[in-house]
Amino acid sequence: MDNCNPLSNPSSAKLPAEIPTDPILSDPTIYQKLTRSLQYLTLTRPDIAFSINQLSQHMHNLLPQHIYLLKRLLRYIKGTLTYGIPITKSDFTLTSFSDADWAGDPVSRKSTSGFCSFLGKTLVSWTVKK
Repeated sequence: MDNCNPLSNPSSAKLPAEIPTDPILSDPTIYQKLTRSLQYLTLTRPDIAFSINQLSQHMHNLLPQHIYLLKRLLRYIKGTLTYGIPITKSDFTLTSFSDADWAGDPVSRKSTSGFCSFLGKTLVSWTVKK
């Protein structure tokens, strides 16, 4: 997949009618190894976490559409090699920040809150919820 065309979206809502077979990725062990390896990439690339989760659910019941989606994800990664959360060597000081807007939604009167935690200069945890 070194010379593949990059994509701007990691998954697809609509699959093509005809999915060509791939002799290499049709081997379940290759598919499983590649999917497991990509799971480690989600540590610095949360944008692919959903796609990897979907692919991981079908490791033992491999169908042509799963191979198609895996290849699509690889093409997305090819086009976004510079994306990601950097992990840098720094001190081990744990720092957290949080914020909220109390009843910020004028219709539902619900609040939006969020936090992020850093270990040194590396972002290790974050969330936002309504």
